[in-house]
Amino acid sequence: MASQIGRASPAETPGWQAASPESQGISASTLEAALASGSSVSALRSLLVVRNGVLVGERYYGGATSTDLLAVNSATKSVCSMLVGKALQQGKLKALSQSVGELLPDFVQKSSSSSASSVTLGQILTGTTNISYEFTTQLRALVTAPDPVQYVLGLPNDGRAPNSWSYNDAAVSLLTPILERAQGMPLEDLAKRDLFAPLGIERFSWGRDKAGNAMAYMGLKMRTRDLAKLAWLMADGGKWKGTTVLPPEWVAESSRAHVGGVWRNPPIVDTGYGYLWFTGMVRGKPVVWAWGYGGQFALFVPSLKLAVATAATDPRPQDLRTQTAAVMAVVAQVVEAAGEG
Repeated sequence: MASQIGRASPAETPGWQAASPESQGISASTLEAALASGSSVSALRSLLVVRNGVLVGERYYGGATSTDLLAVNSATKSVCSMLVGKALQQGKLKALSQSVGELLPDFVQKSSSSSASSVTLGQILTGTTNISYEFTTQLRALVTAPDPVQYVLGLPNDGRAPNSWSYNDAAVSLLTPILERAQGMPLEDLAKRDLFAPLGIERFSWGRDKAGNAMAYMGLKMRTRDLAKLAWLMADGGKWKGTTVLPPEWVAESSRAHVGGVWRNPPIVDTGYGYLWFTGMVRGKPVVWAWGYGGQFALFVPSLKLAVATAATDPRPQDLRTQTAAVMAVVAQVVEAAGEG
């Protein structure tokens, strides 16, 4: 059954303070119209709205509930970007200029001719590695490879111009061994220690590849209430309830476009890419978002102190573009509702 958190009590929304939309400068009727419009998107499962750090709207669709662990798909990448920021702050990683060869020397020794060995951590985060990869044909090979790292190191250069953006699960997959080697613990334990525990995120699951590794490029499942926490953490400059969890400088660098000309996501325009976060403009407002296959979004609008989180089912490849646009159109209605206040 659908529910709107603006009418709920704090006891019903663990981890969040609930408030009415009006108390946060949003028209209740306008926000309700946006939430209701989600019912027309058959794949949409949840939509949460946070303003000024309080939860002002929450709706579930298609039988989903607030306790469900829902796939965030490639929004997992943005979570791993956060973990890189923490590792740099802690001195476990030295700089974004470090190469794969420096960060994974044992693996690179087995692939001395690898074109990926010179790729930098910064290039992985900005999608500019030039590692040859096409997710529609190579994702299964990456997931099922007996040794995923050696699989990636064996991929050739794609011949693109330097600093050209490409969607690249293979490159991002290297963040798992990079972070685990730097931090000395499994990726999911690291995420729990440095990110999830400070936000009160207690329940999540993380898919693994054939080699048993948590995948940095997809596989994370969590409650949409917790995905909204990640969006709000970024919107508030790395703070959660007044405590700094992420370095504010990292949040700022992650949230600005380092490269343009990436995928289109209407009604968003001027799309760019930060550190595994997309950037753009919607309804005249700068927005930043994590983007999962089919419409899992953790989006924030810094100027409005607004964060929006969604979950949706996986579409067939031929329906991907239409479904993603439909989910984002509902999110854009929320942004517009907040901007009218």
